[in-house]
Amino acid sequence: MVDTQVRPSDVTKFPIIDALLSVPREDFVPSSMIEAAYVGENLTLPGGRVMLEPRTLAKMLDALDIQPTDVMLDLGCGLGYSTAVAAHLVDFVVAVESDERLSEEAQANLSDHGIDNAAVMTNPLEDGCAASGPYDLILIHGAVEQVPDSLVEQVKDGGRVAALFVEGALGTARIGVKSGGRLAWRYAFNAGAPLLPGFQKARSFAL
Repeated sequence: MVDTQVRPSDVTKFPIIDALLSVPREDFVPSSMIEAAYVGENLTLPGGRVMLEPRTLAKMLDALDIQPTDVMLDLGCGLGYSTAVAAHLVDFVVAVESDERLSEEAQANLSDHGIDNAAVMTNPLEDGCAASGPYDLILIHGAVEQVPDSLVEQVKDGGRVAALFVEGALGTARIGVKSGGRLAWRYAFNAGAPLLPGFQKARSFAL
């Protein structure tokens, strides 16, 4: 996976490569999907959640400019794979899932792998986890049309957010840097994922 999908995508930072090599991806998917754990595409998990393809996750982590002292909010963590990888890179990870069963399984998976600098909370994804913030980093698993103000408020000044924005049939990964209470977004790379509930733009009705 690292040699065929990640490094060819220009992700070469040692901490990210080491984290990906340290976490067995097959341990964070349902048993029926173990053979597909390393394929180069998004995997649909129970509850409508998605495990991002290795290339997309690696490039998002790379673009976030992660520091070892950072605290990360991992939204839509599924069964905990991204949280486990991020836990090798940052000081602490707060993961959020809206489905209690997914949260429990993710926490169990992290415990099974001895990861003690991460915790999984059950909460609507669009609400994040303000009680444990503010955060240096937010990583969103799934596509968005917009990032709610409630999440922007949970980012420290100078903090970064990685999200996949829906653009027609395609998607674009962007990094938002908070300054003056707002996120300034820049293009990172092209990638797609299913739209997350709670991250749609409000639809206006017109006659």
